[in-house]
Amino acid sequence: MNPIAVTSHVLDLDSLIRLVSTGGGHGAVATFIGVVRDNNLNRRVTHLEYEAYEPMAVKTLEQICREADREWPGIRAAVHHRIGRLAIGEASIVIAAASAHRADAFAACRYVIERVKQIVPIWKHEFFEGGEVWIEGATAKPDDEAARREAVRRACA
Repeated sequence: MNPIAVTSHVLDLDSLIRLVSTGGGHGAVATFIGVVRDNNLNRRVTHLEYEAYEPMAVKTLEQICREADREWPGIRAAVHHRIGRLAIGEASIVIAAASAHRADAFAACRYVIERVKQIVPIWKHEFFEGGEVWIEGATAKPDDEAARREAVRRACA
């Protein structure tokens, strides 16, 4: 299994956990699952559709995992993001990060989701009772060092 994926298939967190925890030395695994919620801004959400520029999204996710490894040496991170139509309660993103100790696993996992929100070219189309709207996606450039430092700050908060 590839540690990085942008896919229309249902996401499998257990596979990512096995992937990052294979091999010795990792005593901690932290995970994150982003799920489609049924409301946003006082509107009843019916479903979401995610679109991506897939080749760039995969490259950017790979970059994020490399950044996390530089920041917390020895961690292993994996991230899969779903595209297409998602129902309420379905996972849109799954992240697993393994390290020797829990602090680095938690920080790396948080860092990955913060950077995904900042720089990955994936866009969310929200459908709600009475309308639809595109939700703003990535707002920073992948090489924006200030944005990267802000993600580290949030990860370590």
